[in-house]
Amino acid sequence: MLGDFLTATGDLFRARALGVLALGIALSLALLLGVYAGLVQVIDWFTPDVLTLPWVGEVRWVQDLLSWGSLAFMLVMSFFLMMPVASLFTGLFLETVADGVEARHYPHLPPPRGASFAQTLVDSLNFLAVLIVANLVALMAYVWSGPAAPLLFWGLNGYLLGREYFQMVAMRRLDRAGAKAMRRRHWAQVWAAGVLMALPLSVPVVNLVVPVLGAATFTHLFHRLGGERRR
Repeated sequence: MLGDFLTATGDLFRARALGVLALGIALSLALLLGVYAGLVQVIDWFTPDVLTLPWVGEVRWVQDLLSWGSLAFMLVMSFFLMMPVASLFTGLFLETVADGVEARHYPHLPPPRGASFAQTLVDSLNFLAVLIVANLVALMAYVWSGPAAPLLFWGLNGYLLGREYFQMVAMRRLDRAGAKAMRRRHWAQVWAAGVLMALPLSVPVVNLVVPVLGAATFTHLFHRLGGERRR
């Protein structure tokens, strides 16, 4: 698993992976900026220019206060949402990353069966929802677990990342049932590789490379476990 991870780290600096990384970050930033612009517009619609308060009189700065407050809110939330959103977009282009890895390291393989764009989109949206909801539910556990909170964070997100990325990579060459069976057969290695992906999640900016790094790592893991032979 460590060898898969280190090899995938080298694959990050190749043209296909860098292109997907740049595109995923750009689309993620565009989406977050769009959400912020929409939030400001909603504030503008529902907040009057002048608000009369008891014992205070006319107040003209409420709208500005809410606008600046929404900016601070989005900056804080971006640390939590940037990686899941980047995962969504990277999932849509996972095929490009995996193709680049296979072209360099496994050139003898036949072309993958691939998955339809609609199927990839549905899987990516499902993963985004599960990743966000699971971490929101676990938020109280993080607070109460004290010094063990990082271990809980890495364990949970390692399981989620391993489960999803191995499944998506495997479905390029196996049907859904075959990919799920292979993942369950090698669940310990898949989870451990997911934990390696989860370690950088707690480092802002660095966590943005996790989706592309995960796609490359699990491509190597899939082939090391003999995924093509199972097809």
